[in-house]
Amino acid sequence: MKLSDFDYHLPREFIAQRPLVVRDESRLMVLNRSGYSIAHRRFFELPELLNPDSILVFNESRVIPARLVFKLGNGKGEILLIKPAGGESWECLVRPGEKLQAKATVQVDPELTFHIKRVLENGVRVIQFDCANFNAYLKRHGHTPTPPYIKEEVKDPQRYQTIYAKTEGSVAAPTAGFHFTEDVFAGLKAKGISTEFITLHVGLGTFQPVKAENIEEHKMHSEWFSLSPDVAARLNRAKQEGKKIVAVGTTSVRVLESCAGAKGILHPKSGETGIFIYPGYKWNFVDEIITNFHVPKSTLIMLVSAFAGREFVLEAYETAKRENYRFFSFGDSMWIA
Repeated sequence: MKLSDFDYHLPREFIAQRPLVVRDESRLMVLNRSGYSIAHRRFFELPELLNPDSILVFNESRVIPARLVFKLGNGKGEILLIKPAGGESWECLVRPGEKLQAKATVQVDPELTFHIKRVLENGVRVIQFDCANFNAYLKRHGHTPTPPYIKEEVKDPQRYQTIYAKTEGSVAAPTAGFHFTEDVFAGLKAKGISTEFITLHVGLGTFQPVKAENIEEHKMHSEWFSLSPDVAARLNRAKQEGKKIVAVGTTSVRVLESCAGAKGILHPKSGETGIFIYPGYKWNFVDEIITNFHVPKSTLIMLVSAFAGREFVLEAYETAKRENYRFFSFGDSMWIA
């Protein structure tokens, strides 16, 4: 398939620049694949809409303050951590690139010095950080990273986290979970709907543009994930009992499909996944998806197109524009059943 098959026009005013005051008051577009229908609800209605035999799977990864800004000569420099590279080293994006080449050493302040060990493809740097406690330094001096389409600074960093975020390691949020509140979780519990938690540390590769016109030539990024034996056993039992496995977000989808064998049985794993899901993919475990509206020509819109059908997804996106839905990270939600 061609990259242009996943393109659509989105005027800038549809891109949400800030979260809603109340998370669960976001809109919820309901896509029914069997009936090829589209309905419009509010997210706080989700518990009453879900089948009581559903089981929701969440990514509990927590975003770290991965953006460092520092003085560099007469100007400023910027580092964006992408993923650990062993020891105190990270793969990073940097600005300005011309001043931060291989073998450069920069003393940021008395606490932190970094060394650029090498330059990888696409300008990524492997940087070693010399600091007594780099995690503590990040929490004091780092900033919450947000996608480039969000032009406003996030005033409350907790709004770029899910309320259940736990294990630190993501440099971008699993945004499908933003809409969940304590009230929504209480509604799920009251209806007897189970919840399970897995981990996938979201990297910036999720949001990097696909450049290959033939999408099959795209090299997917890899991200670290973990599915515990206990969670895998409970999900396997639920699947065997005929319950609906509802993945909250594309990151949860990637973990479940990475761990599912051809017979639809999950195998507990931890490690890197580079799974690339696009139309033609054979689904092994996920029954329904809760997700946001995604960037044109991204691997994320390809994934939901593989699940619901490209034409149906693009039709839904055009409907969302006519109905003034809010798009992307701080935008509205979609439930594909």
